[in-house]
Amino acid sequence: MDVGRQDREAEASLGRKALRWVLVAAMAAFIFYMSSRTAGELNTGFFSQVKHMLNAWLLSSFGIAGDPASTIAHFCEYLLLGALLMNALRSHMPLKRALVVAIVCASAYGVTDEIHQIFVEGRYCDVFDWLTDTAGATFGAALGAVLMKLNKNLT
Repeated sequence: MDVGRQDREAEASLGRKALRWVLVAAMAAFIFYMSSRTAGELNTGFFSQVKHMLNAWLLSSFGIAGDPASTIAHFCEYLLLGALLMNALRSHMPLKRALVVAIVCASAYGVTDEIHQIFVEGRYCDVFDWLTDTAGATFGAALGAVLMKLNKNLT
């Protein structure tokens, strides 16, 4: 293989690594943005409409009342964060260690997210939200690890 080709492949690899971390940062920023919305802001606009439609569907389809959409949102946000962290960490350490580090980092971010909400009007720190965040991150990171393992075995 010629030196120029090796340089191009190394640059492409570096670009992919950087993109993975940019996606992690973007997801963390999105979570921060959503957590910085007051209770009143969350009850108006696009997110409110989606939340009300999901809650209505859950009630009519499964008889689930209350606000399950909030729990589902927490789980999904952290599922994505866990998967993105897993994807970013995989090129820096072995897969099993990346899995553990991704879960720990996402869970720790969940703690800071809950603390952040103490300072937002109409929001509060909820240990059950943090547990939901950690469960979502664990599922996302594990799913990412399984997909990476399968991909490695197929190639």
